[in-house]
Amino acid sequence: MRKPSANRALSTYVDINVRFSEVDSMGVVWHGNYVKYLEDAREKMGAEFKLGYMDVHRNKFMIPIVKMNLDYKLPLYYEKKYRVHISVIDTIAAKIECHYKIINDQDQVCATAETTQVFIDLNGELQLITPQFFVDWKATQNWQEIK
Repeated sequence: MRKPSANRALSTYVDINVRFSEVDSMGVVWHGNYVKYLEDAREKMGAEFKLGYMDVHRNKFMIPIVKMNLDYKLPLYYEKKYRVHISVIDTIAAKIECHYKIINDQDQVCATAETTQVFIDLNGELQLITPQFFVDWKATQNWQEIK
């Protein structure tokens, strides 16, 4: 089995359409809605790679976000389409680290972000050792080298 490496990732994307309820009076997406777009990407990642929130919960764990960094580059606008790229970074630590890029239809980066999720058991106890189900899951994935 190959050891985890910060130079490997699993990646996918989700397309988003900006809704009227997500913008201000100027038609620009309110900054807090970006967090929802990141969540949409994490849910797509979980469904695609069989590591959704309920998969984790069935293994008697939860994965709250403990850190988020979001850098705004260009505004998002009403009635425009965007793509959120997400990569789960392979790491030896007992955490899930995701990197994101929100891209517009002209292939411009509108935002970048990173989130860190940790494992806690159903009693709320932080797990310092990676849960075995996650170790096993990582071993079955087709990790790609990051360039």
